[in-house]
Amino acid sequence: MGRSMGGLTSKIHALVDACGLPIKLSLSEGQAYDGQQAMHLLSDLPSTAIVLADRAYDADAIRDLIADQDAFANIPPMPNRRRRSAFSKYLYKLRNMVERFFNKLKHFRAVATRYEKNPLNYMAGVKLASARIWMRFNESIT
Repeated sequence: MGRSMGGLTSKIHALVDACGLPIKLSLSEGQAYDGQQAMHLLSDLPSTAIVLADRAYDADAIRDLIADQDAFANIPPMPNRRRRSAFSKYLYKLRNMVERFFNKLKHFRAVATRYEKNPLNYMAGVKLASARIWMRFNESIT
């Protein structure tokens, strides 16, 4: 957990599929740069994948990592970027699947209120809640 003026904070980073189901999860300090966790989460992308990320992930290193795996990065460019990459607003609308996953995750009280102070125990609770989200998805299909 990271310490800031607001107290102890942490961030959950998630890689979700097209249905909004979590594939990879990680935890970092609240004040840490998001790109460090992105490098870890995006290391095993399938080829021809489309990565939808917000503006905070607009870095050349992240774009190069995605391109090296034969995937496409649809990330809105930062306003001060001189060399703008290709960006589709239509595809970017599908990024709400990540936000929907976090909304489902916040329905679990222990995750939303951060009862666990130990990062390993908290991450175990996040993964347990993610497993329940997977189960709910598979139950409604059959």
